[in-house]
Amino acid sequence: MARMKAVQVSKAGDPFEVVEREIPQPGPGQVRVKIEACGVCHSDVVTKNGLFPGIQYPRVPGHEISGKIDAVGAGVTQWKAGQRVGVGWHGGHCFICEPCRRGDFILCRNGKITGISFDGGYAEYTVVPAEAIAAMPDGISADEAAPLLCAGITVFNSMRNSGTRSGDLVAVQGIGGLGHLGIQFARQMGFQTVAIGRGADTGSLARKLGAHHYIDSGAGDPAAELKKFGGAKLVLATAPDARAISSLIGGLTENGKLLVVGVPNDPISVNVMQIVGQKLAVQGWPSGSAIDSEDTLRFSVLSGVRPMIEKYPLEKASEAFDQMMSGKAKFRVVLTMGK
Repeated sequence: MARMKAVQVSKAGDPFEVVEREIPQPGPGQVRVKIEACGVCHSDVVTKNGLFPGIQYPRVPGHEISGKIDAVGAGVTQWKAGQRVGVGWHGGHCFICEPCRRGDFILCRNGKITGISFDGGYAEYTVVPAEAIAAMPDGISADEAAPLLCAGITVFNSMRNSGTRSGDLVAVQGIGGLGHLGIQFARQMGFQTVAIGRGADTGSLARKLGAHHYIDSGAGDPAAELKKFGGAKLVLATAPDARAISSLIGGLTENGKLLVVGVPNDPISVNVMQIVGQKLAVQGWPSGSAIDSEDTLRFSVLSGVRPMIEKYPLEKASEAFDQMMSGKAKFRVVLTMGK
């Protein structure tokens, strides 16, 4: 049997291990992807440390996968060998639970997660359910596409479903892996874009990414600064700091929304009188299904939105993961296969 290189976690908490495995064969309803790149996401710590119930080890992490279809299983008619594709966090759905019957596949009660429910993208090949596959347009490299399949879809899909209209004031809290994409998408979607970061020197980067305005959270109260602009219709919270996120509710305008996609360990706090009196909303948002990934990739090609990435070869996955966890990456870390 032909063999491939993969990086696995043998059991929860173990270090990453570079191994050789047999190249997996797609079963009925499955597709095999020859991986060209895989993003390293903070959520990969779930697989690394066994933070999700029922993970079976050894397991290959990775849910920001870009590559080409290599083979298809029985019954798969919508995908062909050679197609450029991607796979994100959402790794498939049951089609029969109530959310699935309503077409809300990301909320499937029996949904699969790439790199958790089955082996992910820290490898040269992976096999995934056909419904988890997203078509990838030309005009974007595999390396740049990979982070868009988690970080990109999360900020793009959440904002386009937020009810915010072109011309509205949108503030993006945090200029990191999620935030640097959120700023670009917000600008390209026609929002008056305010970036909220820390340090005066970050302002030039924020404006380069497309922000119309920059607020230094270290120099004053960002909520008060937002009010000087009339208040934000939407605050996209991407940096997982519960206290900072909570403080931004005061920067919303009437009927505004705090949209949280960066998940802090601590709970956020809300002044109920404030949100009732001004009809404010607080909402969370998961990433999206395969068709949402396709939309994200197409919009990125159309608008020129691209992640800033640091590349590592597959064999250096442990080093890449450590760089991501350190918070020093600018801004997404990507594993490349055979490059």
